[in-house]
Amino acid sequence: MKRILAATLLFWLAACSPEQPADEARNAAGGTPSPVAASPSPAPTPSVPPAAPAGDVLTLEGLGALRIGQKVPAGSGWSEQGARVSDECRTVSSPVHPGVHAIVEGGKVARITLGQGSAVKLVEGIGVGAAEAEVRAAFPGFRAEPHKYSDPPAKYLTAPKAASGDPALRFEIGADGKVGLIHVGTGPVLFYVEGCA
Repeated sequence: MKRILAATLLFWLAACSPEQPADEARNAAGGTPSPVAASPSPAPTPSVPPAAPAGDVLTLEGLGALRIGQKVPAGSGWSEQGARVSDECRTVSSPVHPGVHAIVEGGKVARITLGQGSAVKLVEGIGVGAAEAEVRAAFPGFRAEPHKYSDPPAKYLTAPKAASGDPALRFEIGADGKVGLIHVGTGPVLFYVEGCA
């Protein structure tokens, strides 16, 4: 009777749990495991990183729904942080894009800045932390100017037509020769060195 019960239990376990190893089924039925080599586990499938959202690329037009020359879109998550310098100029940021802030002047986005902690990059693949050589290779015509607060080799690299009124690009290169900040915006806000000033 015990053998019939054990065989029935073994059959039941095997039928209900096809992926359960035979040794486990025997142990559950009170038997002893047989020395069976462990079956190889299936090879892991390579993981494909998810594609970056479209809003994770800074262009001359803006970053996602945040557009240069337009109002901050309602419900976008971009909101004012900190004290206001004036009623005409304020800074906004979003938890979706850490390390990124924008200057809003006259009710419209005038500049978007990528800073430390930002994973956002330009279409060219350049982001905060890139080497100055990468910037110069991608943008050979940018003019260099001394940095206001850091000693050389720190500098600003700015698009030649930045004063034209159209959106332009400006890099702040740190004393380590790497990109510390990336700005896209229109003059004169593109050239501000202390937020709204």
